[in-house]
Amino acid sequence: MPPLMNGSTQAVGRISRRSGSQGVIFGTVAYVLWGLFPAYWPLLAPAGAIEMVAQRIAWTMVVMVAVALLFGRWPVLRALPARSWLLVALAAVLITVNWITYIYGVNSGHVVETALGYFINPLVSVLFGVVVLRERLRVPQYVALGVALLAVVVLAVDYGRVPVISLTLALSFGVYGLLKKTLPLDAVSGLTAESLVLGPLAVGYLVWLGATGAGTFTGHGLGHTLLLLSTGPVTAIPLLLFGASARLVPLVTLGMLQYLAPILQFAWGVFVKHEPMPTSRWLGFGLVWLALLVFTVDAARRRPRRDRVPELAETRLGQLD
Repeated sequence: MPPLMNGSTQAVGRISRRSGSQGVIFGTVAYVLWGLFPAYWPLLAPAGAIEMVAQRIAWTMVVMVAVALLFGRWPVLRALPARSWLLVALAAVLITVNWITYIYGVNSGHVVETALGYFINPLVSVLFGVVVLRERLRVPQYVALGVALLAVVVLAVDYGRVPVISLTLALSFGVYGLLKKTLPLDAVSGLTAESLVLGPLAVGYLVWLGATGAGTFTGHGLGHTLLLLSTGPVTAIPLLLFGASARLVPLVTLGMLQYLAPILQFAWGVFVKHEPMPTSRWLGFGLVWLALLVFTVDAARRRPRRDRVPELAETRLGQLD
């Protein structure tokens, strides 16, 4: 290989690997923040789950419009074709369903079940990665998926019912992640587009709540009002990080990172909220952690021989600057 071509290839490889590392960092921070959410949403009472989600959408729209102006993303949104807007609308609906389900679960004493949903979610992401995006798995990763699937079955039997909250969270966010992977939008433009689709509806709903006296934005003290205002940045920051990570790393890697949030949520539900954990439930979660261990050990062994990283042109789509 000519020296110039070899140098160029090495430079592209270094940039691609650096982008991949940034994607892992973005994803890690996003999932840690989501893992701490069970401590945040109960603070917004007496607002109900739907009002909380409406506040999230409305204030996220405000935040993202400002961010889009700052980063000059409006030309990208104006050039977006109708088909992409339909995909954006679908993504917005999916994340709204996810938000409502999650807030309901956390505020109704089902924190551990919401954690189960996000333990299942990586299975959905990996499944989409293999079936839809043709990403490749190694043998240890298949073993880890099998153990994780067994864990989900054990936990479902333990609950004695179909874990509706868990399945809704897993499927809605799994499909949302797939759409974020395939949409031709960077993180800022994507979240801005989603908030613009549902933002006007959320504002209209909040105005109606205020007019009928059913809203809680006013009349419950300055602290409550400020907490509702905070739903914008609290929502936007991890979603931006997730959007960037989804464009920078394979869905298989994203599936591994997704275990961080449910581990933190699980710890909150068990050790802070003291939700019941019979022996069978501990067994199920133990299997989940075994699957995570297999993933981690395999990733550590394979690190010197990294799999193919995303193309340089694709990674740039996920950068925030």
